[in-house]
Amino acid sequence: MIRGRTRMALSVGAMLYRSSLSGPVRLMATDTQSVAAKLNSSGLLRSQALIGGKWVDSYDGKTIKVHNPATGEVITNVPCMGGRETNDAISSAYGAFSSWSKLTAAERSKLLRKWYDLIMAHKEELGQLMTLEQGKPLKEAIGEVSYGAGFIEFSAEEGKRIYGDIIPSPLADRRLFVLKQPVGVVGAITPWNFPLAMITRKVGPALACGCTVVIKPSELTPLTALAAAELSLQAGIPPGVVNVVMGNAPDIGDALLASPQVRKITFTGSTKVGKKLMEGAAATVKKVSLELGGNAPCIIFDDADIEVAVKGALATKFRNTGQTCVCANRILVQEGIYEKFANAFAKAVQGMKVGDGFTEGVEQGPLINEAAVQKVESFVEEATSKGAKVLIGGKRHSLGMTFYEPTIVTGVNSEMLLAREEVFGPVAPLLKFKTDEEAIHMANDTNAGLAAYIFSTNIKRAWRVTEALEYGIVGVNEGLVSTEVAPFGGVKQSGLGREGSKYGMDEYLEMKYVCLGSMN
Repeated sequence: MIRGRTRMALSVGAMLYRSSLSGPVRLMATDTQSVAAKLNSSGLLRSQALIGGKWVDSYDGKTIKVHNPATGEVITNVPCMGGRETNDAISSAYGAFSSWSKLTAAERSKLLRKWYDLIMAHKEELGQLMTLEQGKPLKEAIGEVSYGAGFIEFSAEEGKRIYGDIIPSPLADRRLFVLKQPVGVVGAITPWNFPLAMITRKVGPALACGCTVVIKPSELTPLTALAAAELSLQAGIPPGVVNVVMGNAPDIGDALLASPQVRKITFTGSTKVGKKLMEGAAATVKKVSLELGGNAPCIIFDDADIEVAVKGALATKFRNTGQTCVCANRILVQEGIYEKFANAFAKAVQGMKVGDGFTEGVEQGPLINEAAVQKVESFVEEATSKGAKVLIGGKRHSLGMTFYEPTIVTGVNSEMLLAREEVFGPVAPLLKFKTDEEAIHMANDTNAGLAAYIFSTNIKRAWRVTEALEYGIVGVNEGLVSTEVAPFGGVKQSGLGREGSKYGMDEYLEMKYVCLGSMN
């Protein structure tokens, strides 16, 4: 029953995302430059920033190379910008805010819907661009395009349902109202692991509410953001409503924080950077929403359906090569089925195909860069030095570059880095527990609180453990939990606020109380 209800609750966007992992798609097997040339001819390979509706270079001419992590080849150069360009982008967004916020919700909805339609019409090209700069398998990349576009579609619809309120007045000659109005200019800082979805999840609701945005994508994956911005212009979204700058992250961040014209910061990334942004936003008392790091436990109880648990753990651990904030960072297995699960899980992981994302059948691509590989290596080495055992994998892949073998490590305990910090790579540490209470304690013994997963066929146990877990998201017999119609976000040091769903709209709105007195 639990499994059925969970699956039925998934949105169209989530189903599109899932079907893309196994459904038919036109795959390419070619080199970086030929893919780039094809994308360039389509007009989607942009290599300049967008400020006030114009494509511009950095003012001092500095650039950054964007690499294909699977091959190391340079795709193109993009501007390396700083404070001056960011301040101009802020001014552009501030200038556009007055007219954009005055449009009716229905008018904004029509433009967002056109943007959604264009993204879906170009989902294969956007998927190819994402695989080129980020490395994820093409099927997975195209799945992200559908998933990311879902936030635009949902926001276009939900923006027409931003309601105020009427409060019964204690005085007969007064009327009390609550209005919801756009917060203003939004600074959106996004990561490299989901180059489209992390942008649309912020920009969709921001624009639907009447805000304008300055987007700062990761320097590692700016091209998908620029392509999405190009499509926003083609959709008729006015110049200045969407701006994109990239380059020197500290300088750009400082400009966004210092400007009194920027009224909100929304950020997805590390807890360390999130804390700095939160501190910096205090000077101008900006509204802040943060989706930060996780340390997701995946709890496999002894009454779990092993087949379902293996499938779910595989999906939540190895999607995007383990490079997601909601990846299962720790797999807690009850001692009665520990060996059985470990063997079944190892068999499934051994069957995964690793390679360039454009190659047919590939399920795992490269890590984003050399630093990411070195982090994974150090975590595995630290665990094995303290007694953990590598069941499968545990080293760089024979493909070279930043490819790393899908890995399972057994005998992990709570003192090891693999259990205490995000590995952000294709390494699944298995920890053993005895009782429900021990599993809950192990799961909650962290500063993070983003996502958690439970596998059990006992509905009483599932509800009891779900309520005891200190996490903003809990998947029960399900490894893929993200959808535009549900609130995404964490507790504790995993962040503030929610993205997606009707709750995510409130992050871009201010509440105004109006007291209307007697007119006589």
